[in-house]
Amino acid sequence: MTARRHIGRVLRKQLLVPFAASIVVALAIAACTPQFSPDTTVDPSLGASAVTSPSPAPTPSPAPSAAPTIPPAAVPLAPAQPGADPLSTLAWLFTPIFWLLFNMLVFFDTLTGNIAIAIVLLTLTIRLVMVPIYRRQLVSQKQLQLIQPELREVTRRYKGDRQKQMAAQQEFYKERGVHPASGCLPLVLSLFLLLPMYTVISQGLTNYDPSGMSIIPLECDPAPVIETVNGEQVVTNPCLDPYAFGVNWSVKEVFAEVPIPMVGFTLGLSFLAILSALLQLVASRMTLPSSRDGRSDDPNTRTQRQMVLFLPLISIVYGGFLPAGLFLYWIFSTLFSIGQQYLIIGWGGMFPIFGWDPPFAQNHSPRFPVALPAAKRPSDTDAATGTPRPVPPPPRTEPSATIRPRGRSRRRGRRR
Repeated sequence: MTARRHIGRVLRKQLLVPFAASIVVALAIAACTPQFSPDTTVDPSLGASAVTSPSPAPTPSPAPSAAPTIPPAAVPLAPAQPGADPLSTLAWLFTPIFWLLFNMLVFFDTLTGNIAIAIVLLTLTIRLVMVPIYRRQLVSQKQLQLIQPELREVTRRYKGDRQKQMAAQQEFYKERGVHPASGCLPLVLSLFLLLPMYTVISQGLTNYDPSGMSIIPLECDPAPVIETVNGEQVVTNPCLDPYAFGVNWSVKEVFAEVPIPMVGFTLGLSFLAILSALLQLVASRMTLPSSRDGRSDDPNTRTQRQMVLFLPLISIVYGGFLPAGLFLYWIFSTLFSIGQQYLIIGWGGMFPIFGWDPPFAQNHSPRFPVALPAAKRPSDTDAATGTPRPVPPPPRTEPSATIRPRGRSRRRGRRR
């Protein structure tokens, strides 16, 4: 039971990390959204395409007409500057990553002339660079699953003494060369990459002049064209063409809106978000231990199988306000993960699903299987008790090994 609690703590850490990281990403997205003064307006006398700066009014007019505010895309894109608030500092820290990703996207867009293909090529480039990191994550997760029976035996030896159990577990991890939290870093890294990708797509593809962030020359209009669409001020002449295959990849793409009166929220349904959620579900189930090994009744395994539904459901909710290009990035990133997992850990716990256990998933061996980590040379001190380990006695020598073998060994002399 103690071993199960320890395994549950490890699983909870790995499941809480994405949740905490998603909160940080949401705050950082809010930080990266350009902030403008409410007094910044569009001068109606100069037309809808001209932007003016705020000017101090000498006296308040009796009944002024409210002028529309400038949308963020109407201000030339420029590097973020650190401010007094932590959100501005966070946006400034992400500026180098944004600059790199944006220039790669501009390069692929110039090369292909299709922004959707450019996003896919950018996604594949990022995942190819991170192949070693994700491979280490998959190997670590699989090794943790393989050593669980031995870990339960280690904790059983010190049943009732929590301190000795924890020390013995750490010593066991050290001997096997496995760290229980080593698989969290790539997951956190992939979530934090969502922030610069979000800003690249939502700001880089909607801004009328992002040349300040690009090393590749861009031909942009001298002034933004601002129109009112669905009651909102939007820029209709972005420098980069966000349309491809009939989809505007810089904004959300929903096919239906479902109002939720209880919370006053309207859920937008997106085909891309639903497809992304299904692929995340497949990738998550592949990382689980197979139910064929007899561990499906483990409470921690059942809990983990239930928790893999959490993040895909969040993706469906995000489909109502995140741009379609971000889901395109996440779809191809997840497809790449599924392929990498298939080569290293196989189908894992993907099957059986709803009673369906296809023949191709039975007795399947991955191309690069993960072996049980071999035990290293143990230290001379017991980590649980703090006492020196007993030195094993030398192997006992059998009497027969010290007796000279009998045979034709007498001296041969000259016969007389």
